[in-house]
Amino acid sequence: MTAPHPALAATDPELAALVGAEERLQAETLRLIPSENYVSQAVLEASGTVLQNKYSEGYPGRRYYEGQQNIDRIETLAVERAKALFGVDHANVQPYSGSPANLAVYLAFARPGDTVMGMALPMGGHLTHGWGVSATGTWFHGVQYGVRQDTGLIDFDQVRELALKERPKVIFCGGTALPRTIDFAAFGEIAREAGAVLVADVAHIAGLIAGGAHPSPVPHVDVVSTTTHKTLRGPRGAMLMSREEHAKALDKAVFPGLQGGPHNQTTAAVAVALHEAAQPSFRHYAHAVVANAKALAEALLARGFDLVSGGTDNHLILMDLTPKEVPGKIAAKALDRAGIVVNYNTVPYDPRKPFDPSGIRIGTPSLTSRGLGTEHMAQVAAWIDRGVAAAGAGDEDALLTVRAEVAELMAAFPAPGLPV
Repeated sequence: MTAPHPALAATDPELAALVGAEERLQAETLRLIPSENYVSQAVLEASGTVLQNKYSEGYPGRRYYEGQQNIDRIETLAVERAKALFGVDHANVQPYSGSPANLAVYLAFARPGDTVMGMALPMGGHLTHGWGVSATGTWFHGVQYGVRQDTGLIDFDQVRELALKERPKVIFCGGTALPRTIDFAAFGEIAREAGAVLVADVAHIAGLIAGGAHPSPVPHVDVVSTTTHKTLRGPRGAMLMSREEHAKALDKAVFPGLQGGPHNQTTAAVAVALHEAAQPSFRHYAHAVVANAKALAEALLARGFDLVSGGTDNHLILMDLTPKEVPGKIAAKALDRAGIVVNYNTVPYDPRKPFDPSGIRIGTPSLTSRGLGTEHMAQVAAWIDRGVAAAGAGDEDALLTVRAEVAELMAAFPAPGLPV
């Protein structure tokens, strides 16, 4: 059998061995981190082309380097596909990742010292939504809203009161640990009343929106920021989409405001992913992600797990392990040894420190990409239950038993893009 990376293996066998080890790890484990996924072979191939060789500062038709005949067509293809898929006036596909994309929003609409508003990180928000340890909380005056302690849902009374009191230039809605549908219309009303630019950060749910499994923010917001991986199943990149009136400010903020030439190989892979997301099969995938998450949440609740907000509407489940008397970090590391890959995570009003929190965060994008369905979620919940119990008891043999069972099921569902 031919090695999957013959040139790499010949040039740098040490690195080739590490890539092969990662391929085996991704093939054999149950990947439940909600921000991770498997990309298709087509996306992988586009990411590794000779487009890597070309510098392309500027935008199609307005470059600072010559020889852009093909690059301009590739970027235009990605832009037009983004506009069609999400129903937006304007799209910029050049941001290197989600955080730089959000920084471009600040550069376009705010000045250092201005007030900005977003969901607090411990409540499920993102670092770049004005949190203190981020540059966005250093350069701007960040104010944060949260969720209700009794329901785990966004407190829109608090959001409105805070927005009208602080009058932020920019309001972010969206986050990294929100298991419920985001009410973009409610945010839109508040932003208009406060005179703020409203940005929907849909990095986690972009694929669900594209597939019709989550409401779109486009009718209600000024700007949509998103990564191109996660549920969208593209390469590690980002996009900014907006109404036409904001196009010039956003483009100028991305280039020359924050970065130089785009990564053309990533742009091409984004174009492929957007083409895939426009197919009927992707719509089925997006709805299956949500169905799997709901089924998994129900199975976990039946096993006595405490889920933030009581369940999920999307791809993500946030679990508070306090009733299980196992800290999130210990549980996550034990589950990893059991072949179940999750991340430890703070939960709202968490009394523990962020690096040693009470919860874990799980999601269903990756397992759905492998073809697992709702009929498998009870088994997944059972493995999680056994893994957490083994973590509490220090039972390494039980973890190894689960790992073998997980590997057996994963062998029956080959992952997209991985060598068989």
